[in-house]
Parts: sequence; C-alpha cells; structure tokens
Amino acid sequence: MRALRLLKLLYVQVLLAAVAGVVVGLIWPETGEAMRPLGDAFIRVIKMIIAPVVFCTVAIGIAHMSDLKKFGRVGGKTLLYFEVVSTAALAIGLLVGNIVRPGAGFNIDVASLDPNIAAQYTKGGPDTAGSFTDHVVNIIPDTLISPFVTGDLLQVLFVAILTGFACSRLGSFGTQVAHALESATKVLFSIIHIIVWAAPIGAFGAMAFTIGRYGVASLQPLAFLITTFYLTSLFFVFMVLGGIARAAGFSIFKFIRYFRDELFIVLGTSSSEPVLPALLEKLQKLGASRSVVGLVIPTGYSFNLDGTNIYMTLAILFLAQATNTELTFWQQMEILAIAMLTSKGASGVSGAGFITLAATLTIVPTIPIVSLAVLVGIDRFMSQCRALTNAIGNGVAALVVARWENELDRAQLARELERGPETIAGESDIEPELRPVRAPAE
Repeated sequence: MRALRLLKLLYVQVLLAAVAGVVVGLIWPETGEAMRPLGDAFIRVIKMIIAPVVFCTVAIGIAHMSDLKKFGRVGGKTLLYFEVVSTAALAIGLLVGNIVRPGAGFNIDVASLDPNIAAQYTKGGPDTAGSFTDHVVNIIPDTLISPFVTGDLLQVLFVAILTGFACSRLGSFGTQVAHALESATKVLFSIIHIIVWAAPIGAFGAMAFTIGRYGVASLQPLAFLITTFYLTSLFFVFMVLGGIARAAGFSIFKFIRYFRDELFIVLGTSSSEPVLPALLEKLQKLGASRSVVGLVIPTGYSFNLDGTNIYMTLAILFLAQATNTELTFWQQMEILAIAMLTSKGASGVSGAGFITLAATLTIVPTIPIVSLAVLVGIDRFMSQCRALTNAIGNGVAALVVARWENELDRAQLARELERGPETIAGESDIEPELRPVRAPAE
C-alpha cells in the first residue's frame, strides 16, 4: 500500500521515468535518441503557457501596489540582491577554478579540434557585443503582442508593468480589468495542473535522448570538471543560499523539500523554465505577496542565474588551463566583469548557459574559442546542475525580497514548510489577493 501511495507522488514518477530513460539510453542508444521529441514537446507545451502566466501575475501585482514609489523600491531591491548574489556565484566559480585547477594537465591540442563545433554556438549566442543602451532598447517589443509570440520574458515583463500601472490609474474600470486578469490566471494555472502530469513522459524522453546521444562514456574524460562543478554548486546552495535563507528566517533544506516536485522536473528536463509557473504559485502559498513574487521570479530568470554564473567562470578557467593559456589576475578580473554582463543574457532554457559561455569567449580572445568543442559532449549533463541551482536561487530570492519588503507572512511560511508540499497537480488554493485599485489624483 505504501508503495502505491509513493507511486502517486509526482516527484517519484518523474524520478522513475528519468531512471527508465537512462536505462533505455544505455541499452538501446538509437531508441533513446529517438525519444527526444517527448522531452522537447513537454518543454514547448510549458513554454506556451509561461508568457500569459507571467503577464497576468505581474500586471495584477502592479495593480495591487497602486504606488509607483513602491514598485521602484521593490525593483531596486530585487536588482541589488540579484547583482550581489550573481557576482558571488561568479567569484566562487573563479576561486574554485584557481584552487582546484580542473583543466591542468589536459594539454589540449587546439589545432586538432573542429572549429565548426564552436562556430555553431557563437552564431546562436546573444548579441553581447552591443552596448548597454542596445540591451535596454531591446526590452521594448515591436508590438504589444510580439512578446507573447517570441516568449521573451523581459519584453513580457515590460508590457505587464505598463498594463499594471494602467489598471492602477483607471479607478473602478481598472479594478474590473484586474479582476478579469485574476480569472484568466485561475484558468491558466488549471491548464498547468493538467499539463504537468506529463512531466514523467518529458523527463523520460529528455534523459533517454541525453544518454542515447552522448552516453555515459562521454563523461569519463571530463569527470573531474563535472564533479568539481556539482560540488561547487552544492556548496553555493547550502552554504551561500542556505546562509541567506537562515538570515531570512527559513531552512534551505525545508525549502528544497517543499519544491521537490519542481526540482525533479528540472533534473529530468535540464531546464528551469518548465517550473516557472509552479514557482509563482507555490511561493504565494508560502506567504510571499503576489506583487513581489510576480516581479522577482520573471526578472530572476534573466538576471539571477546562479548556476550559470558558477559554470561560466569555472568553465572559462578550465578551458584556459586545458589549453595552457596563462591568465593574469587582471585578465581574470576582466573575465569576471564581462561575465557579469553576458550572464544576464542567459535564460532558463536548456543549453542557454553554454551559448552564453560561447558569447563570453568571443569577447575574451585570450582563450581559443575553438576549445569549446571539448565541452559540447558533457554540457547536457552540466545543464541539469545549472538549472537546479538557478531554480533554487530564484525561489530563495523571492522570499528574501518579500521579507525585505515586509510582504512575507512568516507564520504561513513556517507552517507551510513544516507541513511539506502537496502534489503540484492539486487545484490551486490561492485566494484572490486583489484589493481595490485607487483612482488617480487629478
């Protein structure tokens, strides 16, 4: 009976499906590769719903604020937190790379590597060479509708913020519009609860493809780098984020247990994007206000990628050491400064961290860009750890900023974390938080 109850839990189903995917990929590699559409389809169907969920959540949250000063204060604190923690992640990756030196002794012959492998990633990378002004201008979409077509979260956020402020200025009519968005949000979350039951199928397909395509044998030559990265990420989660969580009044261990369903989905799909809607919902259950969660989480998916930051500096040092490229202290500081900018172009999509790494190396000509070919075979395995660290980091950030703003119900947080998670597929029990929107002073 206990076994049957366990099988009903989503995270158990995802874990078993991932194990089954590994087995299929090992025994029947060609069949495993053919399973890729299952993983891709699950991620695509989740991405389909992300833009409208983020739009509704953020717009309603801004309508709740009814205060431009409060929005600026919350946004400022959010960006400050992101910059400090993200820089810490970059610095830790740099420090570990210098101490452990995972690439020392590889003595890679750059001339023997295929330059076409690296070229395909540098072409697909973000336009990191543009100025800061270019990046800001690109946040503005071509039309009001285009962000929902492209899925660009920063552009969706921009439109949602404008909509939220418009609602706050329209008095009773703005309240009616916000209530309509509230109703739409309930429908969207109900859709997510239906879709998420396909998570085991998506995890099976993704793992079967990864093992079938690359094989466990591909891990052996670079096992030391993979181990170093995983251990560094664990240190960051439990020591750095754990210390931040403790200062904010909650346990990182209970936090991880509460989001175990989502984290197993991230592990299976190698992407943090499929769990974005669930993070929005469950963080509100933990007592964080809708307005803070709606602003912090979508922004964090572009500006607070802790796992990606650790990976970038650690991988850059690995490639430098593996190709016997000497980097001075000031060159490493330059890499740190560049990575602080380029890492903001990554997203929660699987493989985006590798593309951002490629874009960073194009700006740092000291390290041969062709050396990226060494990491291609293991990147899929690294992306799982990146995505897990990113998801945990953004969840912690939302609770910390909510506590900072005195918009965190600490009693509810303690009660929910102690009780533990309910199944992700249960119907949403978040009560409408919409308050009357004040008419603007004429």
